[in-house]
Amino acid sequence: MNTEHRMELFACRASKDFAQKVVHELNAIKDPGTGPIHLGDSEVTQFSDGEFQPSFTESVRGATVFILQSTFPPAENLMELLLTIDAAKRASAYKVIAVMPYFGWARQDRKDKPRVSIGAKLVANLLCAAGVDRIMTCDLHADQIQGFFDIPVDHIYASKVFIPYLKSLNIENLAIAAPDMGGAKRANAYAKDLACPVIICHKSRERANVVASITAIGDVEGKNVVIVDDMIDTAGTLTKAADILMEKGAKSVRACATHAILSGPAYERINKSSLSEVYVTDTIPLTTDPSVDTSKIKVVSMTGTFARIIRKVWDNEPISPEFIF
Repeated sequence: MNTEHRMELFACRASKDFAQKVVHELNAIKDPGTGPIHLGDSEVTQFSDGEFQPSFTESVRGATVFILQSTFPPAENLMELLLTIDAAKRASAYKVIAVMPYFGWARQDRKDKPRVSIGAKLVANLLCAAGVDRIMTCDLHADQIQGFFDIPVDHIYASKVFIPYLKSLNIENLAIAAPDMGGAKRANAYAKDLACPVIICHKSRERANVVASITAIGDVEGKNVVIVDDMIDTAGTLTKAADILMEKGAKSVRACATHAILSGPAYERINKSSLSEVYVTDTIPLTTDPSVDTSKIKVVSMTGTFARIIRKVWDNEPISPEFIF
């Protein structure tokens, strides 16, 4: 056990529930004889113009501080994480580790047309400027984003929980599908572990969040298909792919996606689509609106995986056994 420094865990407002569950998991796997781990006390002062100021209400001097926050919209979630990192460094924390279950702006990983920003690189620069010493995140939209940092990045894959979950369902005539060509690597990794065939969907877009057409490549007839992806935003690609697969003879279509952004008409599209079930993780909380039907959506928790990684990083143990994909 690392005795040179103490561990402190804090959460920003958007990921409080996730962090509480991580703390519960940490206490379940802690070494015998060590005291209980708790979620540190912090607060956010809100000003009338919308500005806010996070602060710690307990000492973090000399501690290794883990700050948990997913940076999904609105942009205040990213800003709150940056300010909290800055507060920890100015309060003399020994190290600050940002635990970002969902890394926002990851779709802006390159210049895909003239005169656009590379948002993922900018976010990396902002995190480093704030003073973070390490990043822990899950299923980046593009693996190469790890190279935007000159500090360690622990990239966790949701396949660690999704593959055992899919195996537990005992789905007959299973096939794994990628919703687009970019997801072929992920689909192939799932299919290899599940010993089933791969189907690739090829899509063309009219503009961002608007899919023009989709075609499916592979043997679909009679298969129970699971589409795997890293995120669901408006669910346009996902639901159109599901409908195409059913038209081509699939027996059923499910989806498995790490980050449930679910913006705009996403919930409505999922409910009206051919999808029988959608499996997501808790890196982003589902809507709490009671009028929204979430019956098709099943949550598979990543908190246990994050707890193990946090513990191994703290104890300077290898984390390679945690990787499947």
